[in-house]
Amino acid sequence: MKILVTGSEGFIGSNLCVWLRHKPDVEVLGFDRDHTQAELRNALQSADCIVHLAGVNRPQSVEEFQTGNVDLTAAICQQLIEQKRSVPILFSSSIQVELDNPYAESKRQAETVLSEYARQSGARVVIFRFSNLFGKWCRPNYNSVVATFCHNIANGIPITISDPNRAIDFVHVDDAIQSLWHEISRCTMGDQPKEAVEQVVFRNAEPRYTVTLGELAALLQSFLCSRETLILPDFSNPFVHKLYGTFLSYLGQDAFAYNLLQRSDPRGALAEFVKSASFGQIFVSRTNPGVTRGNHYHHAKTEKFLVLEGEAVIRFRHIKSDDVSEYKVRGKDFRVVDIPPGYTHSIENVGASELITLFWASEIFDAQRPDTVWEEVLT
Repeated sequence: MKILVTGSEGFIGSNLCVWLRHKPDVEVLGFDRDHTQAELRNALQSADCIVHLAGVNRPQSVEEFQTGNVDLTAAICQQLIEQKRSVPILFSSSIQVELDNPYAESKRQAETVLSEYARQSGARVVIFRFSNLFGKWCRPNYNSVVATFCHNIANGIPITISDPNRAIDFVHVDDAIQSLWHEISRCTMGDQPKEAVEQVVFRNAEPRYTVTLGELAALLQSFLCSRETLILPDFSNPFVHKLYGTFLSYLGQDAFAYNLLQRSDPRGALAEFVKSASFGQIFVSRTNPGVTRGNHYHHAKTEKFLVLEGEAVIRFRHIKSDDVSEYKVRGKDFRVVDIPPGYTHSIENVGASELITLFWASEIFDAQRPDTVWEEVLT
């Protein structure tokens, strides 16, 4: 199946083309502003489906709305009619079509052109009135507040919020692509009833997330601060999950790495890694040979120990007993040891080299309420 994607170098188009190239039996035909009309005609002659994403939304002159949004759409439809081809078209319109401005008017006219094409050719036309899309590769300071905020905050540039209480519907670009693929599949299956194929339908990608500009800015600021606080956002919220990935994509390639705060003493070094109110925190330690860490217990907090390199003995003693139990662990075994409350415990480096251990605790350490009581395991 050959899929022609117009606007293939744009935000949605580049994401879609990369995604489609991993689909079996799909050949992507790209068309963008650097291509010629002759190349467009050749692509239209062989395309099995057209995803028409090319358009103008921030022109230097108002006249470009007509040429970029209406005339190009009309040219595509006219060439298909002349070629006597009934090719399904998926069109990227906008929720702004209901507004009164030149951009909205050009999108409405393009929708009318496509409806007439569907009537004449019998082809299926799917018009996507997309909400505000966000995701990787979106151009900042253009038409996406998410892209602009991400770029500025990631690069230490101030942002301007005209109305922090203004609510906006957002759709992630990958969700938009899934919606496009669903319609591509429907249009090219070949077993749709005739009346369904001829129908002009309107779609918007799902899910949509309604967020205020103030909430958006606060989330993005928290993502940047998390490198210092180590507190991860709430990834159970799907919008937060997608926004975080989007934010990271706007970091410069020289800004991907950052250092953790190390606390060192004669025993070795320790650094906290990540924290979350929902799952606690993870930290890592380096322990010198012959050194023992721990010798404390917790009333409610639980932990997990995972030795990554070296050899250790993890010892336990119930605080109301004198019986001591031992677990010998090695880095190559990837063996996890649970630390229940009410047991004083310790970990001793019994190897000849440095011991590297990954720790998980069920709650973020609170100096005002540490839930850590010192007591030797070996009495």
